[in-house]
Amino acid sequence: MNKTEVINLQDKSRHIRRLIINEIGKLGVGHVGGSLSIVEALVVLYYKQMNINPANPKMEGRDRFILSKGHAGPALYAVLADRGYFDVSELDTLNIPETNLPSHCDMLKTPGIDMTAGSLGQGISCAVGIAKASKIKRDNAYIYTMVGDGECQEGQVWEAAMAAAQFKLNNLIGFVDNNGLQIDGTTEEIICLGPLADKWSSFGWSVQCIDGHDVEAIDNAILEAKKVQDKPSMIILNTVKGKGVPFIEAMGSANHSMPVSEEDRVRALAELK
Repeated sequence: MNKTEVINLQDKSRHIRRLIINEIGKLGVGHVGGSLSIVEALVVLYYKQMNINPANPKMEGRDRFILSKGHAGPALYAVLADRGYFDVSELDTLNIPETNLPSHCDMLKTPGIDMTAGSLGQGISCAVGIAKASKIKRDNAYIYTMVGDGECQEGQVWEAAMAAAQFKLNNLIGFVDNNGLQIDGTTEEIICLGPLADKWSSFGWSVQCIDGHDVEAIDNAILEAKKVQDKPSMIILNTVKGKGVPFIEAMGSANHSMPVSEEDRVRALAELK
């Protein structure tokens, strides 16, 4: 990736964060922290790596992204709107009655959503099934999924991990949003996950650990994952919950789902790095 590409993706990440803040600010409450922490990964995927066509969301053979940590839907909606799957003005309808943008992603409502998410652990399980189907169809698609670190406390995640390794799904590339926080506190004090990389490796996955806010590192990790021949890949993203807005970062786990007043919205946009 050249310097211009890096700068463009960094600028796009800041733009997406502004969309997220405005989107949740319009509603007045939402999952801010975990939406802001996955922005760079989504930007690299949707603006550089994925084979997709916003004008044809159901294109055969397309790459797919499944947001297993479904509460971060506002981040994915912001990216999809910016990429042209639907009008950016629809972001103002987040989670209001009859919206096409519910709090957790719904494939029956939103163009560009490849799998409904909500119950933690189910998204990655669906991603395994989709990756297996892609292998059967031989459509050469890559299937990407994002799980939360707190979500990795769910047993279903590890059932999916075993199945993916058993089927040698090298077309499946996962990410863990490893921000160390969940709704009730730190992952260490709730159910400690460490050593997370060793866990995924022991389940038969190729594993990389990187800075989850470094667009170049994310891009390189995806390229390396695509070279793996006989197993799925997991990229552990070391991230900051609420990334980009200092006063939200400082809230810790309290930013998981939080009220966003008009004053908060204006302050967040002013502080956004």
